[in-house]
Amino acid sequence: MPRDVVVPDVTDAGGAEAPGVPAVRRRRFGGGAMNPVLEPLFRTVRATHPKADLRVIEHAYDVAAYHHRDQKRKSGDPYITHPLAVATILAELGTDDETLCAALLHDTVEDTAYSLDELRGDFGDTIASLVDGVTKLDKVKFGDAAQAETVRKMVVAMSRDIRVLIIKLADRLHNMRTMRYLPEHKRHQKSRETLEIFAPLAHRLGMNTIKWELEDLAFAMLYPKRYDEIARMVSERAPRRDLFLQEVIEKVSGDLRDAKIRAVVKGRPKHYYSVYQKMIARDVAFDDIYDLVGIRVLVDSVRDCYAALGTIHARWNPVPGRFKDYIAMPKFNMYQSLHTTVIGPEGKPVELQIRTHAMHHRAEYGVAAHWKYKEEVGTPGPTGKVKPGSDMAWLRQLLDWQKETSDPGEFLESLRFDLSVSEVYVFTPKGQVIALPEGSTPVDFAYAVHTEVGHRCIGARVNGRLVPLESRLGNGDTVEIFTSKSPDAGPSRDWLKFVKSGRARNKIRQWFSKERRETAIEAGKEAIGRAMRKQGLPLQRLMSTEALLALARDLRYPDVSALYAAVGEGHIAAQAVVQKLVASIGGVESAEEDIAETSLPTRLRGRPRGGGAGVVVAGDADVWVRLSKCCTPVPGDEIVGFVTRGHGVSVHRADCTNVQQLKSQPDRLVEVSWSPSDDSVFLVAIQVEALDRPRLLSDVTRTLSDQHVNILSASVTTSRDRVAISKFTFEMGDPKHLGHVLKAVRGIQGVFDVYRVSGASG
Repeated sequence: MPRDVVVPDVTDAGGAEAPGVPAVRRRRFGGGAMNPVLEPLFRTVRATHPKADLRVIEHAYDVAAYHHRDQKRKSGDPYITHPLAVATILAELGTDDETLCAALLHDTVEDTAYSLDELRGDFGDTIASLVDGVTKLDKVKFGDAAQAETVRKMVVAMSRDIRVLIIKLADRLHNMRTMRYLPEHKRHQKSRETLEIFAPLAHRLGMNTIKWELEDLAFAMLYPKRYDEIARMVSERAPRRDLFLQEVIEKVSGDLRDAKIRAVVKGRPKHYYSVYQKMIARDVAFDDIYDLVGIRVLVDSVRDCYAALGTIHARWNPVPGRFKDYIAMPKFNMYQSLHTTVIGPEGKPVELQIRTHAMHHRAEYGVAAHWKYKEEVGTPGPTGKVKPGSDMAWLRQLLDWQKETSDPGEFLESLRFDLSVSEVYVFTPKGQVIALPEGSTPVDFAYAVHTEVGHRCIGARVNGRLVPLESRLGNGDTVEIFTSKSPDAGPSRDWLKFVKSGRARNKIRQWFSKERRETAIEAGKEAIGRAMRKQGLPLQRLMSTEALLALARDLRYPDVSALYAAVGEGHIAAQAVVQKLVASIGGVESAEEDIAETSLPTRLRGRPRGGGAGVVVAGDADVWVRLSKCCTPVPGDEIVGFVTRGHGVSVHRADCTNVQQLKSQPDRLVEVSWSPSDDSVFLVAIQVEALDRPRLLSDVTRTLSDQHVNILSASVTTSRDRVAISKFTFEMGDPKHLGHVLKAVRGIQGVFDVYRVSGASG
């Protein structure tokens, strides 16, 4: 550090040491005036946390700026812009000055010569431990098992000080905002981590503003075409929807004014990723989701929440079964609100959330909001305020899992599942409330009570009636479990087919010892081989180590043995594995046929010679020519010819995957060139990718017919994430017309991508 830097102690105006600051060594960079770069941050801090010590925050900035002075971001900006942006995000959440200092310094120990001991000497133990927690999370390398390990370390760090995770979430949010400067594979990896780990954790901590932005940024990065299509559909419908929304808001505001209830009524924003998720979860089209209008009513007290609910129900009829009271029974992340759905104007449903301002602040900022209410104690009271961390049972549950689950991959699967489900609340016979994932069964309940109760469970009574163990539990059910006294009692493997909670699944799997794994692997291998022999498929080609390993990773198994074991234990069908293996090498045809002979003659009268097929063989115009169906070449494509046995010359695109194998017989390769005539007809295959909805297929086929193309075949598959993939093969005389066809199909509502495919090279 330069010699002219002064390092006095931090003192208050009277010369005394600033409270809570351990003789912080102050580095002033150029005089006593405040750095103008910090003005926007300080403006936010003053508004959200008036008691924060701005001098310590400025000192943290000076230290970070000095140590990062020679570093740049991938965007070319000075590195200090990143910690400053992270601190600004946290200031908007209303976090305390220690968190803001740690945010400014969070990369110094990892990326500069500044040591943790120096930092502890300058800023004290609390800020040092926060920076150390964030640094440890950053050091972990990502891969499947490592990723789960990262989550574990996060959980451990959170248990010591939850602010570590809040800094990490803000760090990830700013990185996602500037992700465009990274290479594509890094962008995809980080975006997937964000969707699977960070956004759900933000949700679990109640930090919805962070969650929504993380989800939309990751969605746009991973699926840009789907994102753009939803954005386009939203903007098309926005004006009509806004008029309806305004009408509802005016009527609700008027009714509440008449009832002397002071309230703020506003529309709820729709986030693109949540629209898409609802389309998948509810299996409905875009219009069914987007036309559902949501409004939020903010009032002064809990009493006013219920009064507002009565006023709204007096105007519009509520939809049965859609009322939820999260004020009396808050959600896992301390969320409190009244939810109701009513039949509004024009008979359209309207969703309402009614809550106090304090509840709203907590719903938006979650656990980060609690530094505002640090002096408050106890569980949710009439004001809807909660002591920090008092209601974070989920965090404790996660720590228990982390100790129970030895396999990192299994822990991650449990966590992913637990982060994505809603809950039901049931009672023990003594009236204790137990929260379980939606769709849980008496077996899940038994394991939630105690592991031994789960292992010995043989029957259940729900609300006084005997029920099967696979019955689904509903809100408010009273559950009683019958257990076996036999020393040999244990769980059934069939339970894995219906249990919903991660805890139950982990405990059942642990029961079945590792010794059975070898048997399962052998059984799985045999089952896959049997399924292949039954279909007459080539075992050697399909069951190669590379193909099986790639498939195992696609299905989220760590290795081939785990895939075999999964088949042997009945987690996945052998037939499903075979189908995926066949699909991975280009379908049954590719597995069975000699690719050199797989070609399709163009549909012409008589024997198709070179000129009539639109292709001329160098040196002999009268050779019989066939256009290969594995890559469907059309004029404009670079092509090669292959002399087949008894079927003339087969013409392939130069980039066809099969050409690599044909090159092993160079004496049968011939030079060919395009020479289309008026009679020539060419095959074209296209793939259409769209957000699924009713009448989608009929709209696409009608558009193709309007473009005067003759459709020969069509196939449609719909994935679980509501993406419909349609493949069409049709004849065309002039391939130049293809651009107009693709443009017309792209204009259909819901279609986000359409392109020509070429069989094997797809």
